[in-house]
Amino acid sequence: MERRSFIKKSSFSGLALTLVPSIAFSKDKDFEYSILELMGKTDIELHGKGINLRKEAHDSFLAMKKAAYSDGIDIKIVSSYRNFYRQEAIFERKYITYTEEDGMKPIDAIDKIIEYSTIPGTSRHHWGTDIDIVDGYRKVEGDVLVPSKFEAGGPYEDFKKWMDGNSKKFDYHIVYTDDPKRKGFKYEPWHYSYAPISIPMLTAFRQKNIPQLLQEETFEGSEHFTRGFLKSYIQNNILNINKELL
Repeated sequence: MERRSFIKKSSFSGLALTLVPSIAFSKDKDFEYSILELMGKTDIELHGKGINLRKEAHDSFLAMKKAAYSDGIDIKIVSSYRNFYRQEAIFERKYITYTEEDGMKPIDAIDKIIEYSTIPGTSRHHWGTDIDIVDGYRKVEGDVLVPSKFEAGGPYEDFKKWMDGNSKKFDYHIVYTDDPKRKGFKYEPWHYSYAPISIPMLTAFRQKNIPQLLQEETFEGSEHFTRGFLKSYIQNNILNINKELL
């Protein structure tokens, strides 16, 4: 088993002010997560070449992958752990493209970005618990993370059916459902989270004053974050998820 750590130095300091009332820890309740860890600004121990998850999430993923093999499915990770600085690069690239190349107004560009991409420091991929996955047996051209490819007749139809019927056995839950009443990020049939760790991490995240911390950031576009926008973003995009993960 390969173990790796990712680290980037930062003077970023944590604050423990309350944003919204917290909920009880599901598991791992005695473990405290620092703001640097929650926002992807410090090193964490990651396991597995090409997997990059915390130990328990890694082991459960391998068990799920093995079970899927027997049913003709090859669960392939497209994306797992991303630190703050990787998410920052993604956000800035999209922001610059939309504002400078496409001529969009800054707030419109940000709204478009957060249809699928998180603001740096708020991504569940910072936690080492979440994965974007597809069926590696299927040869698909272009972008693989497209909702229609997971629907009936799409190349990942069988994969989606298998995950619907089996992922919870391994404590993996889809994050952004197709519930029409859900706000925030659009439906992502490829994004799953290891609940035993991500639930307490989300609880810890909710106890931090994230709007204030994000307003201290200086990446492209961050100067347009108002406190009202950030509170709405956290409520709709971060907390309006599969209720099984709350």
